[in-house]
Amino acid sequence: MQTLIAFAPYGIGTLGALGLGLAGLRAYVPALARRNFTPRRLAEQHTPAELGLHYETYGIRTENGRRLFAWYVPAGTATPAPAVAVIHGWGANAERMLPYARLLHGAGYSALLLDARNHGSSDDDGFSSMVKFAEDLEHGVTWLAARPDVAPGRIAVLGHSLGAAAALLAGSRQPALRAVVSIAAFAHPRELLRRTLTQRRIPYWPVGKWTLQHLERRIGQRYDDIAPVRTIGRIRCPVLLVHGGRDHRVPVTDADAIYAGRASERVRLWVLPKGQHDAGPLIARHPKVLLDFLQRSLGGSR
Repeated sequence: MQTLIAFAPYGIGTLGALGLGLAGLRAYVPALARRNFTPRRLAEQHTPAELGLHYETYGIRTENGRRLFAWYVPAGTATPAPAVAVIHGWGANAERMLPYARLLHGAGYSALLLDARNHGSSDDDGFSSMVKFAEDLEHGVTWLAARPDVAPGRIAVLGHSLGAAAALLAGSRQPALRAVVSIAAFAHPRELLRRTLTQRRIPYWPVGKWTLQHLERRIGQRYDDIAPVRTIGRIRCPVLLVHGGRDHRVPVTDADAIYAGRASERVRLWVLPKGQHDAGPLIARHPKVLLDFLQRSLGGSR
């Protein structure tokens, strides 16, 4: 404020100086948003083959004519098998989801591991968001549904972190899905972004507030409309919410809030008391809850 008041001797006045200062801050918001909310891009270093899995690499079309990098791990069964479309979280890639591919394949499911736009080896496409993740996941589901080796009407989605929130959004608008698995989803994007700004020591007023408004405009949908605490109430297929009790990035209270918003008794909450944000290794060691859920929802081939 001292810097702003210093303009007063030049005839601008304290209020005018304050307005100039705030206008300058507001003009800085788009650059601040890009700096803090642009995902890093990590190319895959390992493949499903290193886990002993046969796989095929595809380029799948998504919105805006962009291409998604994807690994397809077929069930390898004699008859069409159920399938699961899998998507990673912010700043990650398909490689991070390989433990789930091994679990799914071992249980008789085909798995499609996707790189979201702006991630891994997929195409760039402007600003990344949960909405774009959900669109990419939905295009993956459409791709699976067209395959002759996938059992008709027996497709699920599984996502981690931002991908988990996207899986819930996709589940709320894709009635043909048979199941949704959400691992470490946040409850509401506004609160997640506020936590992120706080961690980066960016004050909420006025810069943080303007940043949230700017990001909401870039996303193109209201936070309240896409928040997992809201989308969970619009999902009619079975949902498994998985969360680590020691998740310091997204607190387990977020999972409780999502679960409280359910409109169906077909939603189950599975808290891993010792689980961190990346619960994949722990789930791989104790897969029974996940595989039982998929067996009840999709059936199985083995």
